[in-house]
Amino acid sequence: MPKGLALETWERLARYIESMALPKVKEPLQLIRWGIIGPGRAGARFAEGLKAVEAASLHAVWGRNRERNQAFALRFGVPQHSHSLDRLLSTNLDAIYVATHPDSHAEICLKALAAGKHVLCEKPAALNERQLAGMLEAARRHDRLFMEAMKPPFFPLYQRLREHLAADPIGPVGFVRAGHADATLPKTHALHSAALGGGSIMGIGPYEAFLALDWLGELKRVQTMGMVNAAGVDSLALFQTEHERGMAQLHTGLDLLSRGDALLSALRGYVLIHANWWNPARATIHYIDHRIVELHEPFIAGGFNYETAHFCELLRQGKRESPVIPHALSLSMARLLESARTALGVRFPGE
Repeated sequence: MPKGLALETWERLARYIESMALPKVKEPLQLIRWGIIGPGRAGARFAEGLKAVEAASLHAVWGRNRERNQAFALRFGVPQHSHSLDRLLSTNLDAIYVATHPDSHAEICLKALAAGKHVLCEKPAALNERQLAGMLEAARRHDRLFMEAMKPPFFPLYQRLREHLAADPIGPVGFVRAGHADATLPKTHALHSAALGGGSIMGIGPYEAFLALDWLGELKRVQTMGMVNAAGVDSLALFQTEHERGMAQLHTGLDLLSRGDALLSALRGYVLIHANWWNPARATIHYIDHRIVELHEPFIAGGFNYETAHFCELLRQGKRESPVIPHALSLSMARLLESARTALGVRFPGE
């Protein structure tokens, strides 16, 4: 204490000096360097979303079509459009987004993991449960983060709905109804190809499978009806699932149109997640006492940004599995989809 200053005065001065101290500078986030395998529609939506993710950037892209690679790189300002998969995987990247068709997911993911890359793989992550189990084993063996890209639970609306129902509950959800059919896809679309792992169950069903498993718990059994087209894939599927906490009615289709909303039903109310529910922005909660609550949470950047930001944060924390889309959930989704399509006789080359 300086001479001549009373103890009380000195303490006040010290507190003042402390209060005037400059705030600590926030440490910059680790930059996550991304590469995209598959410069198609999903790859483009991922690239758009990545622009809205803090401390993440796109550095490389690869696909089998060289002209498409070049066009994609020019469109999104990608520094490298690699001429081979091996060349991309040898690049100084942290993570790979796999956006190819399902028939090649396992092969590409296994190569990426072996090359030391963390992997975010577009849904469905694999053609079947056996393939996915092998991919997850490889992720553990190489000590890499692996997550299936399932965007709905990361949207602001879905998270707000969870929070609202925790504070003002309708009771445990015991029934889920969801589905979508899209007749606008041309016959040349990949979903009409068995060789590419197509069909409405594989193309649309992962979202419905996620919703049922997320609210109702582990799968117990599946009952399926449907139609298989000349290409050998399901063009319409109706599947009922029983879970540890309830039941679901789900549908997918390629030759019809349907609305694409979802219902969560409980003892003291129900929730309508309005179309398109897998890009959720609005929900209506109806209570047994006749109250109605509207939730509206717009999303930005197309929505892929939310799951990507989650993946980047997991990577920075050294995590190897997402608590939101854990490996066990992905395996359950694969089991549900495989059970539904094989019941209709839909099998892919090599199965």
